[in-house]
Amino acid sequence: MTELGLSQTVGILRQPGVRPRFSSAGLGWERLFLSAQEEQPYHAEFGPAPTHLLILHLSGPVTVRRGRGRGTRSEKIPAGGLFLQPAGRTLSVELGGRLDTVHAYLTDEALREANDGRPVELSEELGVTDPLAEQLLLALESTARRWEPSARTYADHLTGMLAAQLVQRHGTAANAPRPAPSGLSDRQLTAVLELMEERLAEPLPIADLAAAVSLSCSQFTRQFRASTGESPHQYLLSLRLKQATRLLRTGTTPIGEVAAECGFSHQEHLTRVMRARLGTTPAALRRAG
Repeated sequence: MTELGLSQTVGILRQPGVRPRFSSAGLGWERLFLSAQEEQPYHAEFGPAPTHLLILHLSGPVTVRRGRGRGTRSEKIPAGGLFLQPAGRTLSVELGGRLDTVHAYLTDEALREANDGRPVELSEELGVTDPLAEQLLLALESTARRWEPSARTYADHLTGMLAAQLVQRHGTAANAPRPAPSGLSDRQLTAVLELMEERLAEPLPIADLAAAVSLSCSQFTRQFRASTGESPHQYLLSLRLKQATRLLRTGTTPIGEVAAECGFSHQEHLTRVMRARLGTTPAALRRAG
């Protein structure tokens, strides 16, 4: 197999107003091409692509319109929302505002491998929430941005996990039957994540999250883990760390204030969590820009 590159994007990343930040070009990735960029509003149509496209919105909310005529759909997609375009289909899309995104273009072979060699048909998605796919994309983005040759196996592993999640969560009825979900419904999960975002800087007891979806604390914790693969505490910590990382990279707010705004008890708490999870410190991250 050869490395995937810009040719897999059928011109999507060559749109006027798309400002690339970095990509996996030159890293030798054969089953996935990844790109991070800033996008300005546009309206365009693209021919069928040879790869499946998954887009993670890093900012928002922003309105996205998809399709033509009676088949047009429009959604106001928040940060963390996903856009999924299966391979082999034409795409008509209108972006209604400025947006920071991560694009992942996956080969059909990667999806087949994740489905025991069987063909895979994916659903078209617009603004869906999938916390596991989001975390995998962010991990791939971080791996490409801070690339080292020793990370090749890790990137391959993340690609396989992402392909498996797409098959499991976003496959159509044409695929092999899937077990009924045992976690929160999409509506429940959205309500919980919105509450986490609203109260990112405050203490947020499990009881408050459980009450938002009318579950007991034990039911909520079990179903939340089934939906996301993490406990509510660990997931909330990831959200706080992601927001702190964004503020440190893009602003000049003192580190102590960033920690408080993102729900950390003090600057040392933020430093400890960042070192454990990202292998760096707030000061080092700010210097790196």
